[in-house]
Amino acid sequence: MLWLTALAACTTPSHATAVWLGRFAVASPATPTAPPPPWQVVRLNPKVAPTHYQTRLWDGVAAVEARADASMSLLARPLDVDLSVTPVLCWRWRVQRVLQSADISTRQGDDYAARVYVAFSVASEAMSLATRSKLALGRALYGEQVPDAALNYVWDNRSPIGTRRANAYTERTQMIVQRSGSELAGQWVVERVNVLADAVQTFGTEKLRAVLLAVAADTDNTGEQAHSGFADLHLVGPQAPCEFPAAAAAPR
Repeated sequence: MLWLTALAACTTPSHATAVWLGRFAVASPATPTAPPPPWQVVRLNPKVAPTHYQTRLWDGVAAVEARADASMSLLARPLDVDLSVTPVLCWRWRVQRVLQSADISTRQGDDYAARVYVAFSVASEAMSLATRSKLALGRALYGEQVPDAALNYVWDNRSPIGTRRANAYTERTQMIVQRSGSELAGQWVVERVNVLADAVQTFGTEKLRAVLLAVAADTDNTGEQAHSGFADLHLVGPQAPCEFPAAAAAPR
């Protein structure tokens, strides 16, 4: 992916301590700021308005806040990690409400109040000629940001938790419903997923490596508005606990 070379890469420790990818320091609760490097807004379609991202202290959690209004862009950072050592992705997120007209099964409804996206590079010999040809065509049409494979953990509006299906636009992206509905809207929710196990199960090979992590609020297809937040993204070993800092006290 050519645009990734413009971003700084993270390093992987030799031991299975937590690899922090998204711990967002907030200098002043009253003054939101742009997300820090190596995080960068990535517009997949220059004709579509970008989602707005900023850091803020939200109910005591230092987070990235996303506001989408008929818009779509990723807030992304490169990855250079050994998933065999730290395969488990931990994070917390929140949505103020789910989308009303989204539908995971259609292109017209392919929107989410919140999603966490992991892209992979797959060894050429682990992909069929047909798959390599489709990827080449996709990159010719949409640019080098088209990944070999990707997982999307989404907060959906109606599909049952645990639903897995190919993205409506490409079979090389798997949608995994991590949360669904409005029951937990308006509060921070903790997540833990084994990214490596999910990727191997989905794409049928261990010859892959994670190259990109992104968060997004996505409403360009439905034209709706979304307001969500993401915090404390990190990788840990398969048996290690996630590490979530205690919420900060509200300023007086």
